[in-house]
Amino acid sequence: MERASERLLTPGEVASLFRVDPKTVTRWAASGRISSIRTPGGHRRFRESEVRALLSGEPAESSR
Repeated sequence: MERASERLLTPGEVASLFRVDPKTVTRWAASGRISSIRTPGGHRRFRESEVRALLSGEPAESSR
């Protein structure tokens, strides 16, 4: 159960890594460029491994 313990990043943290605005990260999630998870409160979170893969230019791992 590696995914269950994986670190989740906020849109702001992802934006800092890519040097873009957090709203850009939200648009990427809406368009399917990056997958996101919704918290019970409705906030988006992103899997750190997927974000790191995108940063390194690797294809994103398929998810549900």
